[in-house]
Amino acid sequence: MYLQFLGTGAGVPSKSRNVSSIALKMLDERNEVWLFDCGEATQHTILHTSIRPRKITKIFVTHLHGDHIYGLPGLLSSRAFQGGEESLTIYGPVGIKDFVLTSLKISHCHLKYPLHFVELEQEGVAYQDDKIAVKYMTLQHGIQSYGYRVIEADYPGELQIEKLKQYNIPNGPIFGRIKKGEIVTLEDGTVINGKDFIGEQKKGREVVIFGDTRFVSSHISFCQHADVLVHESTFGKGEEKLAHNYFHATCQQAAEIAVKANVKQLYLTHISSRYLGQDVKKLQKDAQAIFANTKVVHDLLEIEVPFNHD
Repeated sequence: MYLQFLGTGAGVPSKSRNVSSIALKMLDERNEVWLFDCGEATQHTILHTSIRPRKITKIFVTHLHGDHIYGLPGLLSSRAFQGGEESLTIYGPVGIKDFVLTSLKISHCHLKYPLHFVELEQEGVAYQDDKIAVKYMTLQHGIQSYGYRVIEADYPGELQIEKLKQYNIPNGPIFGRIKKGEIVTLEDGTVINGKDFIGEQKKGREVVIFGDTRFVSSHISFCQHADVLVHESTFGKGEEKLAHNYFHATCQQAAEIAVKANVKQLYLTHISSRYLGQDVKKLQKDAQAIFANTKVVHDLLEIEVPFNHD
């Protein structure tokens, strides 16, 4: 599981940062890529990555400001010309369906794949199957804005082959039964319990991705013990009043959420074009003063979401 930041700027694109979009790459786990937001020119940035649009099966929209959705019509249209035949589902606030369908209708775009919409309410579960779930909650941004928490199911323990060698079990279906934890009787009459030969479960990974938001202490519980938290950082240290007035957060407020929620890693995005060079380093340093495992991200940065080995 990898996160790749396709756009890390705030409001408008700049020479160094495109507007908001993040790819959650789960190619090994489920051969899919999920997007979180799709700002203008997201499909251009994708050209500089290994992502194939046909692999994008879900798009989770945090809110309906243009810098988070203007890339949708272009990406959806191009996907139809790039081998995309599998269905795609867009999740987001009420209004996302009208925006997308109106854009496609007026531009006479006819997709070659099924397009579905799930318009969300205040909080709940946006998506769930036996491998993964996506929960969401309402943030504070003037318009409806969501934070998403991706929760991977725990991995079953591995079959401990070395411990089984003493029984000289031939290759075949019996190994499958043991791996399922069944009680098995061998040809010589030996009875073994499969559960005794299965290692501990491996905890699934959890990623929280916030849309634009003010600092709100109630967000802490939503982020508790996440492996990764992606949080906006539109303003810097000492700009708390400005951040509040514009429904955004500072780098240190994001760090406060991270430390109180006991997350493993904080990635700061939605960086204003006011911050260049040393200013960006200062954002990171100021946040690290509160939460050491903080990094200000840049476009195209790719990071692996690690398993928690605690």
